[in-house]
Amino acid sequence: MTGQLEGLVAVVTGGGSGIGLAACRTFLREGARVGVLDLSPATLDSAEALPVTADVSDQASMDAAMAAVAQRFGGIDILVNNAGISAVGTVEDNSDDEWARVLDVNVTGVVRGTRAALPYLRRSEHAAIVNTTSIAATAGLVNRALYSASKGAVHALTLAMAADLVTDGIRVNCVSPGTADTPWVARLLARTDDPAEERRKLAARQPLGRMVSADEVAAAMLYLASPAASATTGMSLSVDGGVGGLRLVR
Repeated sequence: MTGQLEGLVAVVTGGGSGIGLAACRTFLREGARVGVLDLSPATLDSAEALPVTADVSDQASMDAAMAAVAQRFGGIDILVNNAGISAVGTVEDNSDDEWARVLDVNVTGVVRGTRAALPYLRRSEHAAIVNTTSIAATAGLVNRALYSASKGAVHALTLAMAADLVTDGIRVNCVSPGTADTPWVARLLARTDDPAEERRKLAARQPLGRMVSADEVAAAMLYLASPAASATTGMSLSVDGGVGGLRLVR
């Protein structure tokens, strides 16, 4: 622990598992007090963590959750918009209802969380927002049309938010993970005919030859959220095992 977030208050949506939970634990280790927001928030063994049941598809729920964190810890300095859901299929495969649901959670959910946090962030001297996008935002992946569209929107939204909020002293960046070894991915693999083979394929498509870990993504979130990145805004930090930028052609 180096205390990079000592004295700061962070809120993480989707903090109940996977990357969000890893971010909560990482931020706590670095001295932050953390609001853990989720439909099923994790209860961490720390007095500096506040689990709050919250739904990014409901503005009133997000407003109440941010108010609860700010009341408990005295404000909010960092927001990690991490909550999201998956979708599998080509442009022909997902229904209009599924398009509406995924875009509502993955994109408008970022908007709702940000709206709710902004009154507190504007009072902070170290305000930062970190959004979770995906390599799917910039690299065409098979059977991920809807998911890719949602994450591409979050990437563009990050840039627009960064431009709008820079004069308020609020930095906005995003992390772009490759395929991460999380319970979410495990559930997707469990639905396939051969989970072990599908896991091998996911690992093989990243030049490092493995999936990234939730802790590795959380470390990138920590950097972007910390005062150490005070000159960084409007940027996307890839944690993707090289899949976005490397072409291993001999």
